[in-house]
Parts: sequence; C-alpha cells; structure tokens
Amino acid sequence: MSQTIGRKDGNTALGAAGHDVVDPAGSKHGITGKGLKGGQLGLLAVVVLGISSVAPAYSLTSSLGPAVGAVGVQLPAIFIVAFIPMILVAFAYRELNADSPDSGTTFTWATKAFGPFVGWMGGWGLLAANIIVLSNLAGVAVDFFYLFLAQVFNNPELADLTSNTALNIVTCLVFVALAVWVSYRGLHATKLVQYSMVGFQVLVLGVFIVMALTHAASGDAGPSLAFSWDWFNPAKIESFEQFTAGMSLAVFVYWGWDVCLTVNEETKGGRGTAGKAGTTTAVTVLALYLVVIVATMMVAGTGADGIGLNNPDNQSNIFAALASPVMGSLAILMSLAVLSGTASSLQSTMASPARSLLAMGHYGALPPRFASVSKRFGSPGYATVVAGVISGGFYAVMKVVSENVLNDTILALGLMICFYYGLTAFACTWYFRHSLFSSLRNFFLRLLFPVLGGVVLTVVFIQTAVDSWAPEFGSGSEVFGVGLVFILGVGILALGVVVMLVTAKLQPGFFRGETIRQDTPALVVPE
Repeated sequence: MSQTIGRKDGNTALGAAGHDVVDPAGSKHGITGKGLKGGQLGLLAVVVLGISSVAPAYSLTSSLGPAVGAVGVQLPAIFIVAFIPMILVAFAYRELNADSPDSGTTFTWATKAFGPFVGWMGGWGLLAANIIVLSNLAGVAVDFFYLFLAQVFNNPELADLTSNTALNIVTCLVFVALAVWVSYRGLHATKLVQYSMVGFQVLVLGVFIVMALTHAASGDAGPSLAFSWDWFNPAKIESFEQFTAGMSLAVFVYWGWDVCLTVNEETKGGRGTAGKAGTTTAVTVLALYLVVIVATMMVAGTGADGIGLNNPDNQSNIFAALASPVMGSLAILMSLAVLSGTASSLQSTMASPARSLLAMGHYGALPPRFASVSKRFGSPGYATVVAGVISGGFYAVMKVVSENVLNDTILALGLMICFYYGLTAFACTWYFRHSLFSSLRNFFLRLLFPVLGGVVLTVVFIQTAVDSWAPEFGSGSEVFGVGLVFILGVGILALGVVVMLVTAKLQPGFFRGETIRQDTPALVVPE
C-alpha cells in the first residue's frame, strides 16, 4: 500500500504507486509551524544575531594561538581556505531553506534527503556542536570576567581567581543561567541585547586594529613582523596534517552563521531573509577576521616569547595577553569586548540547539515535552532550559578532566562542525538530485558548490579524527591512552548512535517515516 504524500497547498498528490491520495499541510505528514512567534526579525536583526553567534572577538582570542601553532605565519591563508567550504555550504543552506524553511535545519533537511536515521544523526551533530561551544563560550566569559575585575580594581590577583576550579565552574553556571533566562524570554529580548553588545564588540576590535598597526609601524612592539603577501599563500603550509589541523580550527571561527537559518520561522520573510542573512554574516566576518589577523601578527609576531602568538602562556587567550601591550589604558575595553561578545554569543547561540530540540520533539524524534513552546514568550522554553543544563554540565566535567578545556573543546567542535555542515551539503545535492541539470544555476548551487564544500569538510573531519587519536593532539589530555579530542569528537558521535537506537525504540513513529519524509510538504513562511 502506498504512503500518502501531500503538497503545501493541500491538494491531491500522487502516492508511490501512482494512486491519488490527499495529505494536506498541517496533517501529520506536513511540515508545520512549531508555535514560535513569527515576524520578529528583519534582515539586519538576523545578521546581527548571526555575527553575535559567530562572536568574532571570542572566536579569535580562542583560536588564533592554536591556529598559529598549526600553520605558523600562514594564518591568513588558512582562514581564507577555511572560508571556502563555509560559503559553499552556505549556498546549500540557502537552497534547502528556500524549499523547506524549518527551525530544525540540518535535522529536518537530512531527514527529507536521507531518511530518519541519518537525519537524526545530523540533528545530534548540530546539537553536540552547540552544546560544546556553549560550554566554551561560558569558559571564556569566566576568564575575561575576572580579568575585567582585576583591571577595574587594579588587583592582578583577581584575574587568578579563574584558576580556582570550583569558583570557575560556579561562575560559568551563572553565565549559562543568565543566557537561558534571556533566551527563554524570546527573540525580542534577544534582539535588544544583541544590537548593543555586537556593536560594542566590533567597535573595540576596530580600535585594537588601529592601535596594533600603529605599534607595528613605530617598531616599539618588540617581536613585530613586517607584512608579507606570503602569509596568504596556503602552498607554504608544510604538511597535510598541519593543513587539516589549521582547517579544523579555522572552520570553528566561522561557525555560528547558520543560526540565521534556525530562526527562519520567526523572521519577516523567512525563506529569503534567513538565507541572505547567513551569507551576509559569513562574508562580513571573513573581512573582519583578515584585518584583525594581519594586525595581530604584525604587532605580536609568531615567536614563543613575550607577546608572541606561539607563546604557550598566550595561546588559549590571545587578547588577554595582547590587550595591555597594544591598547595600554584602553585594555579594559578589550576585556569588556570579549566578555560582552562571549556573553551575547552564549545567549544568541542558545537559540540554535533550543530550536533544533524543539523541531526534533515536534516531529517525534524526541519525547513530546521538547515540542512545548512558552505561551507568554513564544519561545521553546523547555528545550532552552535543557540546552543550558547540558552545556553547563558538560563544561563542569571538562574543566575537571582536561588540562586545557578551551583548546580541547575547540578542536572537538571542529569535528562536529565538519560532520553536520558536510552532511547538510550532501543532503542538498541528494534532495535536489532530479533538478541538478535543469539550469546552470541549479548545477552550481545544488551540485557543484555543495559537493565541493562537503568533500573538503569530510576530508578535514577524517584527517582530524585520525590525528586526534594520539594523546599529544590538543592539550595532551587523554583517557586510557586515547586523546581527549578524539573521545570528545568521535566519541560523542558514537554516543549519538546509541541514543538514537534507544530513541527509535521509544519513539518509533519518526523512524518509521510517519512524521516527516522526503515528500513531506514544506512549511509556508510569509515572504
């Protein structure tokens, strides 16, 4: 007997055996709204949300040190190369969002393309990446919070409080709780917070760029480097292992723009607005990164002494080391910029896992409780609280286990990003396989660009997974002789398979294709 297939207009469609069947949108087989409050965000607001989620100041202070350790002076080159698969995948996101706008993004699209099991794992990868980065964001926020207090009260000992594990964890949990509180109150509250924090963050980075270039030009910065176009040449990277390690780190700094698509059910013109916001965010962040990277390399150099970017004491938090030498009395602004950037990103990033959990609950891939929406705020209240609890708990465990929690979680995050971004890219090509050659536009946007982006990310994922097996990869932390980065990255995906199989027993409807399939009619989002 053929399964019923519907269209978004609710008209009769043909079943698999060619029989006329009726399956209107809004029935159990249709992609339906989740109860989220629509029309809250315009293009500018979504771009600001995307930049906030990327968190330029946080991303750079966390990743520049490890990236320099991997590729040396080819830092600008690896950031440009890493951007290529990101923008290619962004095109895939736009195509899928134009066809099927849904807050579940990767989960929903991979399910429609490859079936429920692959789709569920895509959702798991997205959730894992967000949980990891939320814990990392909170950790950086803690560091800069105590650094800020030390600068305000002119007491360097206050900055050392972040080394107190118990106090660090408690402070982290407070930041997570505040982010959950704001996120629970919906995107309107989120928007008001983001405009001020993102604007301040970008302004301070601009001040840092000018002052760094001024110091480098005057020659009073000590280990400064003269600008060279060779920095932009990826062929100068010495080995493929260094290339993939650098890529894994650089991919991390662009990650977060896809939150623009996650809020597609809540934007003004969800199909067009969300897609444009995603690509606009990615391009804007690339330009900002390159200028900051060049200025940082010129003023600090890549040495292992002083403020050099290869100094082990600086690598986990570059701006904490460079702020005072470069900005002098204005260094407190950098502390505030990173603190506000991480805090705002912690809050905006919370939107992604919460809405993914909401979608998975809505379609029966998770217990129904996850599908609940706050009647007062129109936000996924229960899912937001769960995302906050898991991310806070993950950070607490990692802080105890890892010698360098920030570095290890960033490297593991690179694996998660490569996994679910690559899966989304391939889902685009497979989902649109019948129209790939119907026009030149479709050939590029649905076949060539997604496949190239997906292949690059897959190669980086495999190579990083192989390299991270060794205990010396990352901070050197290990469990039974296996590198902690491998356990976090690959181990979390393996755990996902186990959780999925258990869920399939408890929630069989989704896995039997009863709630969403490739032929499921798309949600109608007002243009």
